Amino acid sequence: MADPRPPRTHGTGRFTREELASCGEGTILEEGCLVFHPENVHLGAHVYVGHHAMLKGYYKNELRIGDGSWIGQQCFLHAAGGLTIGMNVGIGPGVKILTSHHDEVTPETPILHAPLVFEPVVIEDDADLGVGAIVLPGVRIGRGAQIGAGAVVTKDVPAYAVVAGNPAKILYMRHGA
Repeated sequence: MADPRPPRTHGTGRFTREELASCGEGTILEEGCLVFHPENVHLGAHVYVGHHAMLKGYYKNELRIGDGSWIGQQCFLHAAGGLTIGMNVGIGPGVKILTSHHDEVTPETPILHAPLVFEPVVIEDDADLGVGAIVLPGVRIGRGAQIGAGAVVTKDVPAYAVVAGNPAKILYMRHGA
């Protein structure tokens, strides 16, 4: 069953700083960085966004990155459901953060054509996401939590927890928390 809606472009992702909703002092946007719906993208002061990262804003909801955060090269940050990244957060190269998924209506309906469900993601201050981690819609990662390289985060992570695996599981708590 083909979708009767014709495909449409999402644009090029090329942008100017002036098009961003806000962009703090000292923020670096490396070559090849793409930003979609820059009018809904807020970057704090001294944020680093690496080469070929994609900040996928959306016509509704916002993508917010706090002061001093570091976004590695080739990251995919999807903000359709809303994405808030706190201050001094490290996001390793190749991390994917998703904020929507397709709802299953009936088995006969192609998943691609099912309605979208939007769920915000929040990453609190001082957290760190390892290379290639994936964060699924609706997840909150607590302050100072550490996500292992390649982890798939399917549920909330408490503050100061160290998690790894697929699905991510708590290995231990930092600082005796």
